Amino acid sequence: MQIILALSLPRDEQTIPVSRHFAVNAMAEIGVSEDCIHDIAIALTEACTNVLKHSGPCDEFEVSLEVHDDQCAIRVVDMGRGFDSQSPGFGHADPSAEQGRGIELMRALVDSVRFISKPEAGTIVHLEKTLDFDDSSFARRRRPAPSV
Repeated sequence: MQIILALSLPRDEQTIPVSRHFAVNAMAEIGVSEDCIHDIAIALTEACTNVLKHSGPCDEFEVSLEVHDDQCAIRVVDMGRGFDSQSPGFGHADPSAEQGRGIELMRALVDSVRFISKPEAGTIVHLEKTLDFDDSSFARRRRPAPSV
């Protein structure tokens, strides 16, 4: 099973629910568990929010979602100013802070978070998660039973 969705969206806060809607509904249709969908939706929201807040003067950003069997990969790409993801303290906000915890939240909800960023060339946020399926999903029924 393979699903590939790609969106090119204007850099506007109203596009965040659009990207989340596409991802959530695609995963629900193939029977991904609610908890898993919820985790991905929050991580995607945080990645898109970071684009709006930090990418700089770019007009658009891209969101892609790929599902291969039980693996989900999401990429959020902007063409903004980029940043140094290796800088000390990057993604480590004070737990009592009102803002700045998005990266830590993404790391807690998905299996892998990577940032590829180049100054003045933009940033790619790459999220990966192993999917859990509902017992009745066609995706689970299509997978062979584990051998003992």
